[in-house]
Amino acid sequence: MLSPILENCRTPDETDRGLIHALYVDARAPFSQIGSALGVSTQTVARRYQSLRVKASLRVLGLPHPQHAHCAEWLIRLTVSPSVSRDVALALSRRADTSWVSLVSGGAEIVAIVQAPITATSAETLLARDVPRTAGVTGVSAHRLLHLYLGRPAVWRGYANVLDDHQQKCLRPRWLANPGQPSCEPVLTGTDVSLLAALREDGRASYADLAAATGRSPATVARRLEFLRASGSLYFEVDMDPAAFGISTRTFLWMEVAPDRLDQVAMRLSGHEETVFVAATTGRSSLVADVLCPDPDALHHFLTRFVGKLDGIRSVESAPVSQTVKRAGSLSMAPARYRAPSLSAVRHAV
Repeated sequence: MLSPILENCRTPDETDRGLIHALYVDARAPFSQIGSALGVSTQTVARRYQSLRVKASLRVLGLPHPQHAHCAEWLIRLTVSPSVSRDVALALSRRADTSWVSLVSGGAEIVAIVQAPITATSAETLLARDVPRTAGVTGVSAHRLLHLYLGRPAVWRGYANVLDDHQQKCLRPRWLANPGQPSCEPVLTGTDVSLLAALREDGRASYADLAAATGRSPATVARRLEFLRASGSLYFEVDMDPAAFGISTRTFLWMEVAPDRLDQVAMRLSGHEETVFVAATTGRSSLVADVLCPDPDALHHFLTRFVGKLDGIRSVESAPVSQTVKRAGSLSMAPARYRAPSLSAVRHAV
C-alpha cells in the first residue's frame, strides 16, 4: 500500500509502470518475455520502451560492483560560487572516476560520487590537487561510503510497485536462484573493460553489438555476462527522470546519528517509500539519504512527521538537488553541443 504522498504523484500509465518494474526485476529481459508477463504484445513493450527513453530519459546501465572492482567510493561535497558551479559540475562529470554529479542548494554546492581503486590515489589527487586549485571552489569535504543500506541498484517504490509475485517470478533470470556475493577475490579482469564500457552506455545492448564492441563471439559474451551477473560483479541500474512520476523535489539528507542507533535509523529510512539511497559514511554526518518527494510540502511532511520522530538523530541538514548533471555513467543534463570544460580550464574562469 503506497503512502498518501506517492498516491498523489502524477505517474505514467499501468503498462509503462509495469515495463519499468519488469526492468528492475531483470534489466535485460527480452521484450517478448516482458510482454508475456504484462499481457501485452512485444511491439507494445518495444514502443513504450522507446517512448520512455525520450519522454522520461529512461536508461539501463550495466555497472561493475565497486567491491569486486576493488574500489572505494567517496561522497564529495564542494561549496562553489554559483557563477561557475555549472562549469565545475560539468568538468567533474567528464572524469571517469565520478558519478551522480549534482548541483545542490540552488547551485551553491556540488555533490558527486568518486570511485577509485582502494590502493590508488585518484581520489586523493582530486581532493588535494585538482579541486582546491579550481576557481570558485570555496570548500571541500569528503565522506567515504562505509555501508550501503539502500541503493545499487536504486529502487524507488514509485517505479517498482506494479507486478505481482507471479509476474516477477516469470521475469527473474535463472541464475538468480543462486546469486553470488561480493568477495575479496578479483572477478573482473582486463578483458572485461570493453564489455563494461559497452554496458555502461547501454545495458540492454544486444549480444551481437556487445560482441562487436569486445571482439568476442556472441556466445562467449553471453556466457561471460551471465557469470558476471551471477557472481555479483555486475549489476544493472534503471535510471529515469523522477519528474516523469510527478517528483519535483529531490533532496539529500545529511544526518548526524548516535552510533548505537545508526543501523536502526538507516533501516527505518530504507523502508520508507520516499527514499532511494541510504548509506553510512565517515564524517560528522554519519548517514546520508536521497529522498524523492512530489513537492516541498511533501518534503516538509516527511521531515516533520517521519524523520523528526526517529530516535537517535541529533541533527539533519537538507540540501535540495537543483540539477543532476551526470547520472551513473554519462552526462544527463548537458546540451547536445556543449563541451564540458576540464578542471584546469575552470581554474581561471573567475
